[in-house]
Amino acid sequence: MEDPVDLKTPGVYIVEMDAFPNSVVEVATAVPAFIGYTEKADNNGNGLRNLPWRISSQADFEAYFGGRAKAGFSIVDTTPGSQPSGPLTFEVSRVSVPYALYSCMRLFFDNGGGACYVVSVGSYADMIAEGDLLRGIDALLLEEEPTMVVIPEAVYLPDQASCIRVQQAALLHCGDKTKSRVAILDIYNGYRDRKDPAGDCVANFRKAIGANQLDYGAAYYPWLNTSVFGNDDATWEMALGSGLQKLLKQEGKVSQKLLSEIPSPVGHTPLEIHRALWAVSDVYKRVMAEIRRQMNLLPPSAAMAGVYSWVDAERGVWAAPANVGAASVVSPAVNISDHDQEDLNVDIQGKSINAIRAFVGEGVLVWGARTLDGNSLEWRYISVRRTVIFLEQSIRLAVRAYVFERNEAATWATVKSMIGNFLTSVWKRGGLQGAQPDDAFQVLCGLGETMTAADVLNGILRVTVMVAVTRPAEFIEMTFEQQMQTS
Repeated sequence: MEDPVDLKTPGVYIVEMDAFPNSVVEVATAVPAFIGYTEKADNNGNGLRNLPWRISSQADFEAYFGGRAKAGFSIVDTTPGSQPSGPLTFEVSRVSVPYALYSCMRLFFDNGGGACYVVSVGSYADMIAEGDLLRGIDALLLEEEPTMVVIPEAVYLPDQASCIRVQQAALLHCGDKTKSRVAILDIYNGYRDRKDPAGDCVANFRKAIGANQLDYGAAYYPWLNTSVFGNDDATWEMALGSGLQKLLKQEGKVSQKLLSEIPSPVGHTPLEIHRALWAVSDVYKRVMAEIRRQMNLLPPSAAMAGVYSWVDAERGVWAAPANVGAASVVSPAVNISDHDQEDLNVDIQGKSINAIRAFVGEGVLVWGARTLDGNSLEWRYISVRRTVIFLEQSIRLAVRAYVFERNEAATWATVKSMIGNFLTSVWKRGGLQGAQPDDAFQVLCGLGETMTAADVLNGILRVTVMVAVTRPAEFIEMTFEQQMQTS
């Protein structure tokens, strides 16, 4: 009830009454923060290095952070000398620093990504370094909006130990320092088969990642063969040294005039030379196809951030980000069978790894929705962890309006009503399970319920919220029986 108007002068007085109680404003759930290296970091002359910057499109990214890095590859002729008339063979290996943030941002937006933050920790003149990425994580501490942390270039650090330290720092940032976001992790060497002679990349990851804050992270395997770069994105300019020219001379289909223009174009533009070589040389097509394949081989975390964003917008944060197609993806780098996935999904240590698989007639699908804490009954599913974060942060920001209000029954009732209305809305949209709201949640606040007389005297207002979050139907069992003929 409003305080009475002080009536001293005859006339008409208007008293506005609040018709609606305060409400909980839902926080955003799909705002990833990407950390990595960019061509530039500039906003009209103001540097953006190590400064989280909000963007909403690939055009924004290119305006503030520039384009992709120039890639360089070594071409080595491996054709056996005893078979000069046989097919030409070669090896292609990358010799430039594999900056991947630009490519990953394209993959993110292609998969439904929207608003996000970018933290540029260096330029293409720098080497990818553990310290830079760690500083990028720390730069996010003062930002409240991000709900995911994605560091795709961590897997390009020189050794797995450095990558793991960055990923552990990301988990600590999410689960201990902020408690308001999750980390999407990639597997170091995740483009390799688990039976690779170099070792089982998944087992190595599980052994190294540790046991802390696992419910605030999700990891995906394998890497992805994408279509981010097309035919005209991989050209002769990326073939460093004379290896490509030697192969073309040996093939004998390219004119001497065109070969002479490869190091320094005179009569044509570089793109014209590329297309001319493509038209006449089979070996050139094969070399460029291999360069393009290596450029398009990317870790999956950015694509998954896009999938999270799309699922949140279409179905809600409580929906599992799985059984969803991955856009701009040709195939997983490693094909996984049902048998192969058994160990990924359920592990004796509980460190579940989510599979990305190709299915006939369905394309490439995300086929897992677990956190790294796979043995936990409470935090096994990434949708449960993210839903609880969404509820916690939305309610926290709403209740902040009552700091310094009178700690009395009227305030307690208002807080309970506000939170109850919010949770009812979530329940109606399928975010909480139960046949009726009383089955889905309970809000407690008051003297004798959540507070003692000492709490009230000390200015402490305690609210307890219990929710039943929906969980995905991960395993569907069907029973078939033969029925006896009845007539």
